Amino acid sequence: MSETFEKLKPHLDKSRAYQTALVLLNFDSSTLAPKEAVAFTAQSIGILSGEAYASLINPEVKELLAELCTEEEQEKLSFNEKAIVKELKKTFEDLELIPPEEYQAYQILMAKAAPVWEEAKETNNYALYAPVLEEIIAYSKKFAGYKQKEGQKLYDVLLDQFEEGFTMEILDDFFGKLCEALVPVVHEIRKKPDLISIDCLRKTYDIEIQKKLSRFMAEYIGFDFNRGVMAESAHPFTTNLHNHDVRITNHYYEDKLEDAIFSVIHEGGHGLYELGVSDDITLTPIGGGSSMGMHESQSRFYENCLGRSYEFWLPLFDKVKEFFPEQLNGVTVDEFYRAINYAAPSLIRTAADELTYSFHVMIRYEIEKMIFNGDVDVKDLPAIWNQKYEEYLGVVPENDAEGILQDMHWSGGMFGYFPSYALGSAIAAQLFHYMQKKMPVKKYLSEGNLAPIREFLRENIHQYGAAKKTQQLLMDTTGEEFNPDYYIEYLTDKYSKLYEL
Repeated sequence: MSETFEKLKPHLDKSRAYQTALVLLNFDSSTLAPKEAVAFTAQSIGILSGEAYASLINPEVKELLAELCTEEEQEKLSFNEKAIVKELKKTFEDLELIPPEEYQAYQILMAKAAPVWEEAKETNNYALYAPVLEEIIAYSKKFAGYKQKEGQKLYDVLLDQFEEGFTMEILDDFFGKLCEALVPVVHEIRKKPDLISIDCLRKTYDIEIQKKLSRFMAEYIGFDFNRGVMAESAHPFTTNLHNHDVRITNHYYEDKLEDAIFSVIHEGGHGLYELGVSDDITLTPIGGGSSMGMHESQSRFYENCLGRSYEFWLPLFDKVKEFFPEQLNGVTVDEFYRAINYAAPSLIRTAADELTYSFHVMIRYEIEKMIFNGDVDVKDLPAIWNQKYEEYLGVVPENDAEGILQDMHWSGGMFGYFPSYALGSAIAAQLFHYMQKKMPVKKYLSEGNLAPIREFLRENIHQYGAAKKTQQLLMDTTGEEFNPDYYIEYLTDKYSKLYEL
């Protein structure tokens, strides 16, 4: 046992307490808080953020970390304790570079930015959002500049925050492979627009009943409502205080039943990850997901690899029809399966089909590269966005609400996050490929038995939290590091069969 590590624990506990309060305030702001609350609540968030910063970034913690990184102390630490020290050291080194007053001011800006984005989206008013976005970008550039190492590109600093070790060089190669393999498939499918009908999804579905269906779907995949809750927000998201308090949200449209279904499965996948973290580490710096890419792999695994499979709906579709007997009267499971896998270029990322989804991510990735690798005027971003949608998907937004304003991420300063969605989809396919070699996945799905699948992920991925990073988790689980070939093979095979290519 390390006495030095024991001395560090009170600092970790104090930091965690502040972070818990901040998570609660942010969750409340996105779900139940009245609009008029923002300005005053932001002041409290700013103060709490400052205290959270000071609880870790101080001389005593710095001294303890230096001692814990010595060879003598490392020998006394367990696997999890070593991971905690490593994670805290990285956090400390990053935050120490940011002046406290700038960190606090940025947190206040974040608290105010989300409601501005939400209003801008609701009113289709990019001009309202642009000044806030410009300020967020300026802070992001400044903070990334503090962390930038010699020879490192500014955007690579941001990418590393969400997916350690994945640079623009790696991502450019990844997206290049996707384009080369999938663009021909998309073009062939566009020649068959009437092969699959989505009429059954475009009827009027009562939102209150959709909420009941969403809870049923969350429970079906294993989300534990004794340790979790579900609320409504402008953009579905997942957050948590620890593995006994995990919170997911959903959003509903009367004429898009699939949005609610797949959003709750997606966020439920995130939630299951957090619920599966070991009790031993849940209240520590490694008590969350390994990375955003790995986190997205779990949500995409449930949403797509499982949720959009034929076998998933065999024991389930009749139960769904009980919620909407009139709208789904006469619809077969085969018709429903084909409808939820309809592929066509579209405008909204969260509603995109599996095949074209990564093109939405690639567009955002390319715009972020432009922002951080050069000088792009914020006022020009909507036009750039629209041009890239026309270039890659052949569609153009009619307004900014369905264009550049559709995502909340930039209002939260999450530049470098979007590539994690595509990486997550690829990691999900890699895990799915391996899992099918180890167990009868499709048989379990057709029986409505998701427990063995859930347990496999908990045992190999979830329990470790951030104690292991993405590449190590993949190597330990599948025997190889990240390999996008499984994703390309999965999509090509699936859509070739669906569209009889």
